[in-house]
Amino acid sequence: MANAKTQDSNGGEANAQAYWRENVKLLCGLLAVWFAVSFGAGILFVDALNAIKIGGFKLGFWFAQQGSIIVFVVLIFIYAARMRVIEKRFGVSDEDQ
Repeated sequence: MANAKTQDSNGGEANAQAYWRENVKLLCGLLAVWFAVSFGAGILFVDALNAIKIGGFKLGFWFAQQGSIIVFVVLIFIYAARMRVIEKRFGVSDEDQ
């Protein structure tokens, strides 16, 4: 009986570690995208992007002012959707209860 409880405890701990590993991996990927868009498009590549105009505005200026914010909001929805899938996979979803 104690042996089964120990195995269950170790399995639960391994499951929790795998869950957090997936969570951190997703978070790092999304933050890398946000960094690339906000810093890369808004600062590093602004001169090249300013050669392109959309609606009379330079694309580099648009990314610096609004594009990175819009991308951040989209990444929040992507994070929520992906976390819902990860939580169901690891059995920690609120919807299951």
